[in-house]
Amino acid sequence: MVDQDLRSTALEAVHESLGATFTDFAGWRMPVRYDSDLAEHRSVRESAGLFDLSHMGEIHLRGPQAGEALDHAMAGKLSAVAVGRAKYTLLLTEQGGVIDDVIVYRLAEDHFLVVANASNAVVDAEEIRARAKDFDVEVDDASDRTSLIAVQGPASEQILLDLLAAEDSGVEGVTAEDITSMKYYRFAEGTWRGDDLLVARTGYTGEDGFELYVGDDSAEELWKALTAVGGDRIVPCGLACRDTLRLEAGMPLYGNELSRDLLPAQAGMGRIVALSSKGDFVGREATEAAQTEGLPVLVGLAAEGRRAARAGSAVRDGEGNEIGAVTSGVLSPSLGHPIALAYIDPSHREVGTELVVDVRGKDLPVRVVETPFYRRG
Repeated sequence: MVDQDLRSTALEAVHESLGATFTDFAGWRMPVRYDSDLAEHRSVRESAGLFDLSHMGEIHLRGPQAGEALDHAMAGKLSAVAVGRAKYTLLLTEQGGVIDDVIVYRLAEDHFLVVANASNAVVDAEEIRARAKDFDVEVDDASDRTSLIAVQGPASEQILLDLLAAEDSGVEGVTAEDITSMKYYRFAEGTWRGDDLLVARTGYTGEDGFELYVGDDSAEELWKALTAVGGDRIVPCGLACRDTLRLEAGMPLYGNELSRDLLPAQAGMGRIVALSSKGDFVGREATEAAQTEGLPVLVGLAAEGRRAARAGSAVRDGEGNEIGAVTSGVLSPSLGHPIALAYIDPSHREVGTELVVDVRGKDLPVRVVETPFYRRG
């Protein structure tokens, strides 16, 4: 029985026709898998996967002081981002904790797009609007009318080129050269059958790939067009494989590796906070005053065998002392052994350190390793 309180994306009917299994994710009814988590994961690593990410939030800032407003609101210096480029950054609390990690695209000199995590989209929009009130800028939350479709994997570029080359492709303003010359965290704008289209070389899988933003009314036809030109090179993918892909790539998940109670420096993200390149911003004072020595730090863990630690599993040192906890863990489909991210006492962070994780009451020997666990190519 469908939970009537859950929100649905514009692609729900497509997912149902494909036999998707659904889950509640941040209040959205989202496809968790279509067939096999493992097969979907491997398709992204070996060819391409097609994702519906329309639960993400899209917040536009327009106006002569849009850049300055974002500099005040965010941890990064967004006013320095060139038109046509994107930047990963953080929205901090006054105390320096992380409200969300976001990607900011500069569409024009006076126009930015902030893409927020689904669980934080409403909060982010409210927070940005409040922080921008003293600037000459308009904040427009377009989340309810925007769809996001991702094509991820080594075949993704060719699939987009085939879409552009298809008879009646529907794409205007984005050329094959735009796609082939596009670098990571760059984008191009055009239209899809008359609707605004943004194509960005970004993703959350550790593979090459693109994310396509389009209006809700155009999402179903765009999904079908990508499926048609992709053929047997592309498969629909759910949230389950998206999680294993991002974990192999060492990418944090908000609510697991990032939260209001954790400072960016603890997650290895201190460099993202622009203390030296811009003036005051929300969270700056607390970040500068923070005493981070001795606070838990995020590390990668790897083990042998098939048993994987899960979020919340205790991490202990060789003496049996509890020194931290796992935030994300999985039996890596690409590597064939268990991997995990965990916050632990910094005295044990050195690569090669031998530790133990509690997996359902049994000890699992692990070692600290470098991240990402997986690198493409």
